[in-house]
Parts: sequence; structure tokens; C-alpha cells
Amino acid sequence: MKIAVDISLYPLDAEFIPPIKDVIDRLNAYEDIEVWTNAMSTQLIGDFDVVMDALKAEIGTTFEQIPKGVFVMKMFNHPGRH
Repeated sequence: MKIAVDISLYPLDAEFIPPIKDVIDRLNAYEDIEVWTNAMSTQLIGDFDVVMDALKAEIGTTFEQIPKGVFVMKMFNHPGRH
């Protein structure tokens, strides 16, 4: 099953841009996930298991790297279907 995830990171730190750029760069490294970034969030599109595995890995990495942060996600199944 294909899914789309809208994800935003809010590092609770004065230096908030570097962690955001870092997680976006890491997500862009996944060849099987389509990544779209805008000023408010990043959208990931791909197979459910692939996207969820990537999110698990990259959210975990981010939480290990920054002292405090919040991820906000919205998930949508069957993107592109009407």
C-alpha cells in the first residue's frame, strides 16, 4: 500500500534550522521515497513499510541528536486516488 506523510520538525532550541535541514537531507537519501519540501513541512510518498521504516530510523536519530524536539505528522493512505 502506498502512503503519503506530511511531517514537520520543531526543535525546541534557538538553533532550529540545522536539525531540520539534517533530517530532510537524510530523508532525501532514501531512493524509494519521494520527498517534497516546502516552507511549512516535508511530504514523503512511498510504500507503507519503506516510509515507516525510514521515519522510525530518522526520528530516532534526530531525537538522539537534539536535546528536545517535536515531530508533527499527518498520514494519508492511497495518495493520488480519488
